[in-house]
Amino acid sequence: MRALRPLTLLPLLMLCLLTSNAALAERLYHVEVIVFRQAAEPISAGQLPPDNWAQNALPIDSNNLRSTALNAEAGKLNPANGYQVLLHQAWAQNIGNTSSSVAIQTGFEHFGHHPIEGTVSLREDRLIELQSDIWVNQFDDSGTLNDSERIKQTTRLKSGELTFVDNGSLGMLVRVNPL
Repeated sequence: MRALRPLTLLPLLMLCLLTSNAALAERLYHVEVIVFRQAAEPISAGQLPPDNWAQNALPIDSNNLRSTALNAEAGKLNPANGYQVLLHQAWAQNIGNTSSSVAIQTGFEHFGHHPIEGTVSLREDRLIELQSDIWVNQFDDSGTLNDSERIKQTTRLKSGELTFVDNGSLGMLVRVNPL
């Protein structure tokens, strides 16, 4: 009977090991995104964003906001150079081997939509996989959504490297650094 007693603890020990491995699989990263308009004429997405544009992405709360580090790069994206920065935001996000999504937005809300809104999903394998779905919305004087531009793209990032995502009249700079 005494020989069986250590075996009863084995499932508990295995559960503890599996739980600790799952916690180690996710790491905290500093994510920074700049969305900007290029000199080209806006290219309509041909559709408006859905009312559930954030889907199941978590909003970035004040505890996760971080200071921006790409200020020099954002400064070069000015009208004199043919660009306009639409959103520049940084936050802390846990990234693991399953996709982690956050909802980003800026500007005043009109009937459930913001001038800039979308989701950024990140997943880490050997490289970091980025899935972006960002809407740049135009409203009329009454606040009704008229038209939208969209960046919907999947790309792979190297940790710490600045990556450019091009989408016609819109562009995005992204950097993901471990914290």
